[in-house]
Amino acid sequence: MEKTVSIIGGGLAGCECALFLADHGVKVKLYEIKPIKYTPAHHSESLAELVCSNSLKSNDIYGNACGLLKEEMRILGSSLIKIADQTKVPAGNALAVNREEFSTRVTNLVKSNTNIEVIAKEVTSLDDFDGHLVVATGPLTTDDLAKSIFAVTGQKMFFFDAAAPIISADSIDMESAFVGDRWDKGNGDHINCPMNKEEYEKFLTELLSANRAEQKDFENSSVFEGCMPVEVMASRGVDTLRFGPLKPAGLTDPKTGRWPYACLQLRREDKDGQMYNLVGFQTNLLWGEQKRVFGLIPALKNAEYYRYGVMHKNSYIRSPGILSADFSLIKNDKIFFAGQITGVEGYVESMASGLLVAINILLHFANKPSLELDNTTVLGALSNYIATPSPDFQPMNANFGILKNIEMVKKDKALKKRLQAERSLEVVKEIKKYLDETI
Repeated sequence: MEKTVSIIGGGLAGCECALFLADHGVKVKLYEIKPIKYTPAHHSESLAELVCSNSLKSNDIYGNACGLLKEEMRILGSSLIKIADQTKVPAGNALAVNREEFSTRVTNLVKSNTNIEVIAKEVTSLDDFDGHLVVATGPLTTDDLAKSIFAVTGQKMFFFDAAAPIISADSIDMESAFVGDRWDKGNGDHINCPMNKEEYEKFLTELLSANRAEQKDFENSSVFEGCMPVEVMASRGVDTLRFGPLKPAGLTDPKTGRWPYACLQLRREDKDGQMYNLVGFQTNLLWGEQKRVFGLIPALKNAEYYRYGVMHKNSYIRSPGILSADFSLIKNDKIFFAGQITGVEGYVESMASGLLVAINILLHFANKPSLELDNTTVLGALSNYIATPSPDFQPMNANFGILKNIEMVKKDKALKKRLQAERSLEVVKEIKKYLDETI
């Protein structure tokens, strides 16, 4: 019996998935809306279009989680990372590519593969498909298809991503911070970052003059009124932040015995306490500006960012409770989701999800269970992140904070990352051996 898979979406996740399946003998029908219709973010007819940036982030395997993720994917046979390596341009330690050449090569590789049929069509309903299906429609899924996804998942899609930054716990200057919950109500899950009047006023001045990310025409800032960017809030009055996310009430600094003039709270983001969220600091500042301006808060002067704040249009499902860690629907394990629609953030992360989906579909065809990856690899950490219940699920990119911790007798962040990376690569090499024997 012929093995066939339908894939909706010819972006990074869809193309990675299609190529891996096709190279393993599966017949793929790849449905792509272009050139019949374009989403507001797309301009080229090519598949796997890179829209926002020509950088696929760092290539540093031992110091950057995205660099490690790319190496994991190389070991497993990613087609798109191979093409990225072939089309790279000088960019220091980053993997930057010639965007047009990258997309052209991916398009040619997909269309020349005899196991892949590219169908230019707008898909409006998941009900039109039988058998294995992969939904990889990206952050701007069309309205009709979004309604169909809602019918299948029982959940409306989130259309705007407004996420505060997440930083490494190890990088917080605890000499300038203190642990405690407002009015002492809680279990010590917050770290408080106090500011005096002078520090607050300097922070406010730099925040108001900082450079912001350019919004696309389809991103109307009015939709963020219920989740206002911190810089917009600051523009509404000199004390607005002191009655909002920098409210000091109920936070007694043990060093002074008083409430600070202003105080940012950091909330624990994971059970191991490796990551902390800047509460109420959703922002549209450029990433470099976030590091510079937020670094004026004394406790954050050396902060290491696992995820910068973002505010942009981004259709995704609240995956925990909807998807399994193999990216399949809990209610129907023949329907998979891949890419940014699942809640992974970033180009490489989207490719990675497409690769994992392809691997798990091949394991299905071989009557083998899906890969059970733990958080020792970036691939596993991302797949578990989208499946783990969370009260405030937000898209996540690759970072060391979601990897399984390694306890260190002596604090050494560089050595810790290297040990995590070495552990990860050993695990992925064993996975590769298993897959070679199985699929």
